[in-house]
Amino acid sequence: MEYAAVGNKENVFRARKKKKISVGQYILAFILGLYTLFCLLPILLVFVTAFSDDKSIASNGYSYFPEKWSLEGFRYVFKYGRQLFTSYGVTIFITVVGTIFGLLIMSMFAFALSRRDFMFRKFLSVYILIPMLFSGGQLANYLVFTSSYKLKDSLLLLIIPLSVSTMNIIILRTYIQTSIPEELMDSARIDGAGEYRTFFQIVMPLMKPVLASVGFMMATAYWNDWQNALLYIDTASKNPLQLLLIRIQKNIEFLLNNKNISGAALAAIQKGIPEYSATMATVLTVIGPIMIAYPFFQKYFIKGLTVGSIKG
Repeated sequence: MEYAAVGNKENVFRARKKKKISVGQYILAFILGLYTLFCLLPILLVFVTAFSDDKSIASNGYSYFPEKWSLEGFRYVFKYGRQLFTSYGVTIFITVVGTIFGLLIMSMFAFALSRRDFMFRKFLSVYILIPMLFSGGQLANYLVFTSSYKLKDSLLLLIIPLSVSTMNIIILRTYIQTSIPEELMDSARIDGAGEYRTFFQIVMPLMKPVLASVGFMMATAYWNDWQNALLYIDTASKNPLQLLLIRIQKNIEFLLNNKNISGAALAAIQKGIPEYSATMATVLTVIGPIMIAYPFFQKYFIKGLTVGSIKG
């Protein structure tokens, strides 16, 4: 029996090896490879420019092969020192807490919607679609959060608005319906498990792929969010990384374009500020952690999205 199994595996391997690749597959692979290259080139240019000398950029323009390398852009960004690390800590806190909180709320909501015997299933399904189709606008949100809820200058306003998304709930609900057998939950109830125990001990461990994919999208949204901080945050110690880097860029533009400064002083300021490399250094400071984290989530990201979108 063992020899037969080994022989069958070898035959399958040979059959796959003999399978010819069509011309269309080569063309598709070439097009996708070309598209990937075009997507990578701007990112590569950001990396190169961040480590380039600002004078060479000013004289020769942006180039993948700069005349001189320099770390002046990063030195200028890191001059903010303590504030930069504080903003990093705020952003990491918001990203971690917001992602965990959002995944917990949305996965429980999705579990309830996946249950066919749940009384309010249809009502809640329509209810979560309303914010997706209609919105009161930014002014209404600002008045509600600041006047009614009294949350001005609170980190909660950087966490709560992005914690729940209709599309993410739909993805989680669909994954539960298509990938977790209902018989498994029925057997748990027969054994005496309640709804909470069924969800936390049986359903949630089986949702790892979709939780990882949705969690990565949420973490990216939290990491890149700056608009809520600009509207609601006044204290410098609560500024997230994105808002700080925007203000760094604004400071550079103000110093370089300030007409109230005399010619000699302006020339001295321009000489000490690496405009182009500092700009790219700020971009790299933002996207660096996301680019490092993405390969670890890629497997779950693809699997969660593809499996969770098979059926509605």
